[in-house]
Amino acid sequence: MFYTYILYSETLDKYYIGSCENIQKRLNDHLNGRSTFTKTAKDWVLKYFENFQTRPEAVRRELEIKKKKSRKYIEYLLCNSSFE
Repeated sequence: MFYTYILYSETLDKYYIGSCENIQKRLNDHLNGRSTFTKTAKDWVLKYFENFQTRPEAVRRELEIKKKKSRKYIEYLLCNSSFE
């Protein structure tokens, strides 16, 4: 299983969109500074994810969300998910 996920940092008031195979390991990577973009904050929280059968599907969805360049779209996804 592969995932497209959205993290949020209250400190930075920013979202981060990514994809991975092991979502818990990847979140730990973000929290421990192993990612260039997310190392500036230590309070990343998993807010949303979608699962896919293949890595290309997860990456395609990640890019689809990123290409929108829209915080409103991200917040729309969060509000309409049953994640939290």
